[in-house]
Amino acid sequence: MKIALIIFPGTNREHDMAMALKQVGAKDVQMVWHKETDLGKPDLIVLPGGFSYGDYLRCGAMGAHSPIMKDVIKRAEAGTRIFGVCNGFQILIESGLLPGALLRNNSLKFICKNVHLKYEASSGYLDKGDMMTVPVAHGEGNYFANENILKELEDTDSIAFKYCNDNGDYTKHANPNGSIMNIAGIYNRDKTILGMMPHPENVMLDHQANQSARGFFKNMLDSL
Repeated sequence: MKIALIIFPGTNREHDMAMALKQVGAKDVQMVWHKETDLGKPDLIVLPGGFSYGDYLRCGAMGAHSPIMKDVIKRAEAGTRIFGVCNGFQILIESGLLPGALLRNNSLKFICKNVHLKYEASSGYLDKGDMMTVPVAHGEGNYFANENILKELEDTDSIAFKYCNDNGDYTKHANPNGSIMNIAGIYNRDKTILGMMPHPENVMLDHQANQSARGFFKNMLDSL
């Protein structure tokens, strides 16, 4: 199994992500610089978090036009699995691989704290209703989509994660950034591409008190 982990100038979560993947058995995790043009034939492409190009213009806007993204889009169209976290999610949105937009947090402040997530989809990398406690660290994570996009996400079972409280209830207080419908992560309609704002790679390792994302990563690799 080959995993390509894309690095942009400003990426800072690549080693966290690589350690998380290796924790559940990944052997071949290759760091790919954004100026490369050919990914080869990876089984999984990962866009980790950070601040690509210093978040100039819009978060992910410049990263979406890096040379490697032409091949990422080509692989996506061929059905290769893709996973984007935080800035990676922003790049997937900006490149058109996932719908909607990620706006400034409604507080207009950078947010770094633990949040509760509930898995919404009826298939994919977890069972519907599964929960995780995961950190967020972003300034532009406020997911927005118009009514047509939201309807399509619901009709195609493409809402992956929602922010919830520790009881699993979707409340305004549990929503850290103002995302519409408390959405924290979405799939494409074929469930080959997943983008999410929280950082599951940081609740994985043996030395971390919280390992609630280990099942999520194991299922991701098992699905390959």
